[in-house]
Amino acid sequence: MTTTTPEARDPELPGRLLVAERDALVPLLRARPDADFALPTAGCPAWSVRDVLAHCSSALMRVVESRFEKGVFSPEANDRDIAERAEWTNRQVVDELERGMTEAGPVIAKAGGILDMVALGEWVHAGDVREVWGEPGAYAGAGLPDALTLLARITREKGRAPLHADLEDVDEPLLLGEVSGERTPARFIGDAATLVRLYAGRPVPQGVSYELAGAEAGDLNIFG
Repeated sequence: MTTTTPEARDPELPGRLLVAERDALVPLLRARPDADFALPTAGCPAWSVRDVLAHCSSALMRVVESRFEKGVFSPEANDRDIAERAEWTNRQVVDELERGMTEAGPVIAKAGGILDMVALGEWVHAGDVREVWGEPGAYAGAGLPDALTLLARITREKGRAPLHADLEDVDEPLLLGEVSGERTPARFIGDAATLVRLYAGRPVPQGVSYELAGAEAGDLNIFG
């Protein structure tokens, strides 16, 4: 990651992020009791943990099976995907999620970048689950370097307002958003997980401090 030269797309990065998250998340899911899957999530207040996982597994299987009908990934389509899995056991949902995390990477790699945000969204949703369960590594963990690289490139390609991030737990500063130099970058100082929360539209826990100048937190959300 660098503040000067944006990285070219690494087609293997989204799949690598998914596989790393699969290896960390799936054993955690299989070890939790069914009651934990009914807990509400802060990142998606209308969804339980199970709903989040059903959304994740269905989205990945759409990628694997190349099912991209009109309106795919809209809120309405997401709700339909979750409803279609209402009679499934939690184990079945986790099984589908594991398969999707395993098989989606090569498809995303060949798509030329249009599906890369799916991988980032899956990683963020894994953070949603960790957060509600009080597990370490929410919006951080081993996949963080790849997630930040992907976040920087997605915000650049979307032409989002530039932001210079000095991250307390990452050695090099990070430039997000467009890099033409025509706009003065906003500035962020804080930890990487908080930066991810802001770009994902997730609440920042009380007691977590950061500085953001030149932009409002709500302006950063790429999923809203």
